[in-house]
This record gives sequence, C-alpha cells and structure tokens, in this order.
Amino acid sequence: MIQRFDSGPRMSEMTVHNGVAYLAGQIAESGGDIGTQTRQVLAEIDALLARAGSDKSRILRAEIFMADLAEFSGMNAEWEAWVAPGHTPARATVQAQLARPEWKVEIIITAAV
Repeated sequence: MIQRFDSGPRMSEMTVHNGVAYLAGQIAESGGDIGTQTRQVLAEIDALLARAGSDKSRILRAEIFMADLAEFSGMNAEWEAWVAPGHTPARATVQAQLARPEWKVEIIITAAV
C-alpha cells in the first residue's frame, strides 16, 4: 500500500511505501537568513516524519539544495544542532537555482518508518 500525504494536483508532500517515507523538497514558508530558513525546513521535516510514525533518527538520506554555497557553514550549523547524534544519514549538498529567488535552501529526505 502507498500512503500519500498532503496531495495536490502536482505532488504530495510525502509518500510512504514498504516502510520508507519519501519527503518532497521542503522549503521555508517565510524569508530570513540561511539559519532561519534552515530551521524552518528542519521543523517541517520533523512534522512530516512524525505524521509517518518516524523521526530524524531514522533518516536514511538527505539531499540539500542551496542557492548559494557561500552560506554552507550557516546551513551546516543548523543541521548539526538538529541531526540526531549517532544517526547522521548519507547526505549530499549542491548549489542549485531554486524555484523562487527568496528560497535559500531546500531539503529532500528519505527515512525509515
């Protein structure tokens, strides 16, 4: 069975299948600096994972897209304060042109349920 969460005409915020949660790219709902936006995104990830019956200690993979890698250390400071110690996932970070100019970071998560 496939579960879909917050589905719209274009996408779902999360799908769950065979004990794995796949989150769509999460972005900040309001502006702010890289730290503020990263905290907002991580809070969205926490909320979605909780709805699937999972949490950040069960993250398998993270894909991070940043508008400007010059802000890498600011994003990493928030990530390192948030990630579950001893449960760091496989991760990649790349610079990308995000869909809206005000977005500084977008994070995709895959997690065990």
